[in-house]
Amino acid sequence: MRSQGKTGRIAAFFDLDGTLMAPPSLERRFFSDLRRRRAIPMRNYFLWLARTARLAARGIEAMRHANKMYLRGVRKDGSEFCQSGQLEMAVPRFFPEAVDTVAWHAEQGHEIVLVSGTVAPLAQEMALALIVRLAVRGIPTSVGVCATRLEENLGRWTGRIVGDAMFGKTKAQAVRQMATCEGFELAQCYAYGDSIVDRWMLEAVGNAAVVNPSWRMEKFARRRGWAVLTWTEGRNSTQRALGTQRRDEAEKVA
Repeated sequence: MRSQGKTGRIAAFFDLDGTLMAPPSLERRFFSDLRRRRAIPMRNYFLWLARTARLAARGIEAMRHANKMYLRGVRKDGSEFCQSGQLEMAVPRFFPEAVDTVAWHAEQGHEIVLVSGTVAPLAQEMALALIVRLAVRGIPTSVGVCATRLEENLGRWTGRIVGDAMFGKTKAQAVRQMATCEGFELAQCYAYGDSIVDRWMLEAVGNAAVVNPSWRMEKFARRRGWAVLTWTEGRNSTQRALGTQRRDEAEKVA
């Protein structure tokens, strides 16, 4: 990577699931934990199915990201099912290369922003985890969060979302709105995503990269001239060097 001359503020926008960390998704892990703790009322499953049916016409991604009815009535602090009175959210391991990349951007003075379809409380936990990891490296920074917000009533989630679910074109709209409010120069900003539905966010910036993409997303990225990155869990420096060499050789052949 190389730092570019600034004419405005620069930000690096990161998707979470599949980009900074491996599957399964944060929300799937969270849902499994809630089920294990028996924190989801039985009626919520029926409410979730009914909401899914209503969202079917909007496509699979809307069904995945815009339906949070399984959380209806669940206390946002987790006090019903957690002895400590605080919601315990397991922090999955970030890809080592992901943390290295976030650290590089922080060292360049770039703003770090997580743009994710997961629910905001989970994304905020991941932001805090990143801040801690960078602090251990001696890199003080802040991490912004732009995620799906949940409606609350008397300390409980209602199962409805506030505004739009953060996926697809909504991510790009959020990035552009942040650029307007914060003075980011989008032509110099960076974005990282893994899914084809991240393409609108990636198209909004001047420096886009796809991480561990599907064949469809990789084909799309190649046409756009975007960087294609392969990040894995626990890979050592020798394996990373070999992977980089193979990609360079493949690009030369292409």
